[in-house]
Amino acid sequence: MLKTGSGKSKKLYLRSRMTNIDIKEIKYLLETPKFIVVVPHKNPDGDAIGSSLGLYHYLKSKGHDVVVITPNDYPEFLKWIPGEDTIIKHESDTVKANTLIENAELIFTLDFNALNRTGSMEPNLVAAKGIKIMIDHHQLPEDYAKYVYSDVSMCSTSEMIYHFLEMLDDVNAITSAIATSLYVGIMTDTGSFSFNATTSTTHRVVADLIDKGANNAQIHGNVYDTNTYDRLQLLGRALNNLKVIPKYNTSYISLSQDELNTFNFKKGDTEGVVNYALSLNKVNFAVIFIEHKKEGIVKISLRSKGNFDVNVFARNHFNGGGHLNAAGGRSELSLKDTLEKFISLLPNYSKDLNS
Repeated sequence: MLKTGSGKSKKLYLRSRMTNIDIKEIKYLLETPKFIVVVPHKNPDGDAIGSSLGLYHYLKSKGHDVVVITPNDYPEFLKWIPGEDTIIKHESDTVKANTLIENAELIFTLDFNALNRTGSMEPNLVAAKGIKIMIDHHQLPEDYAKYVYSDVSMCSTSEMIYHFLEMLDDVNAITSAIATSLYVGIMTDTGSFSFNATTSTTHRVVADLIDKGANNAQIHGNVYDTNTYDRLQLLGRALNNLKVIPKYNTSYISLSQDELNTFNFKKGDTEGVVNYALSLNKVNFAVIFIEHKKEGIVKISLRSKGNFDVNVFARNHFNGGGHLNAAGGRSELSLKDTLEKFISLLPNYSKDLNS
């Protein structure tokens, strides 16, 4: 959907059939050098960083002054991506980041659809005068951007950046750095191409990225084969905490703050752990609950198989959302009370979980 500053909106098939007027407007904006800020969501993952750096490299190649500003830090296994060392973190460099946002002529917001997903950056983004362009694949985008490229069928925002370049008739401008960045985002947001949203088009996009310089084997190794001893020990504890509720084809994992501290937890150490719970035979719904005492919340990641909609579950009960088979949420209850609440909800979904 493309939304204009007037608040009017219309449905468009944005991947290949955006109107000529819409494309011309964006092309016109990018014809002359501008100062552009690219913003992903808080606690950025592989898709958020990959799409941001892919777009960063593209815009830089066109002569724009570009900076990526993340709300906070991100996992170590993403800190090798080309251009990563240029990223500014709002949490640790707040004054500089706010000044850059204030001065931006264009602001691309990637991999999120509501400004509250940027945490403490939200007030500055709301007040920013720069033209906002949202590119995202989550459901129910909010109406804050002048241009919105929203496609919930997409496996990743990184694939959407590729299609965005197609709209601009500029896929041939993809360099090795762009290809590498986008490959990271697609690979991580598809579970290494295993999720339902991975389409034949996704594979064709990935093939082109490989042809354009993405070293798929090296990228996979850089992301998934850099475990520390502590991270593997934490995984062992998580698996030891795994619980199964056969009656509802459901499994869950919990990790307390004390357990995280025991194994020197670092951002990203629990990435993908919920998928172990989902891999169990006959399990259709898996959740991991991670206690964060400093923030006063329990962070929740939800995964499912088939048609059980974890986006709806997270929105209805845990202040979250996402996609049909992958979503996130949070609870301000204690870890114990959060688990009790979760278990008490399952009977309401018995039919869906057993279908």
